[in-house]
Amino acid sequence: MKKNVYLMTVTVLLVFVWCAGSFAADKGDKIGFINLQQIMQASNAGKKAAGEFKNYYEKKTQEIKSAEKELKTFKDELDKQSEIMTQSARSEKEAAYQKKLRDYQLMANDIKEDIKRRDQDAIQTMVPGIMKIVNNIAEKENYTLVLDVSTMMIPYYSKENDFSKKVIEEYNKENK
Repeated sequence: MKKNVYLMTVTVLLVFVWCAGSFAADKGDKIGFINLQQIMQASNAGKKAAGEFKNYYEKKTQEIKSAEKELKTFKDELDKQSEIMTQSARSEKEAAYQKKLRDYQLMANDIKEDIKRRDQDAIQTMVPGIMKIVNNIAEKENYTLVLDVSTMMIPYYSKENDFSKKVIEEYNKENK
């Protein structure tokens, strides 16, 4: 069912692009293309954000690995000592291990959510400025429609109407 909906959506989009292309050709208007993902990655602000994100990610990954190592050490100790412990001492140690395991899982999930949120924040910070530049260029150069090739499956488009590089240049000028 989902596959059919997806195929129908893609078909409708392709028909729309094809019809819009025919209409644009009749009127002398143009369809432009951008690659938003490329713009965000290639711009100076995007590179800076990616570097900061990488450093933060590595730091948090190191925290998770450290907690994992501590948890493994605790588990190994528990396994070694479990044979010589009394039942109550073993139960106490296992309860402590379970608590540490839950704490680790919560910490790992919190870090994953924080990383995801930071990534979304970086995107939301950049997109409005990029869209403003896209609109300005599209108006200046009389584009009737601008499509983002990074979010849509477009089997073919004319590279001469892709103005991603212009957007990157303008975005870099505005965000020195």
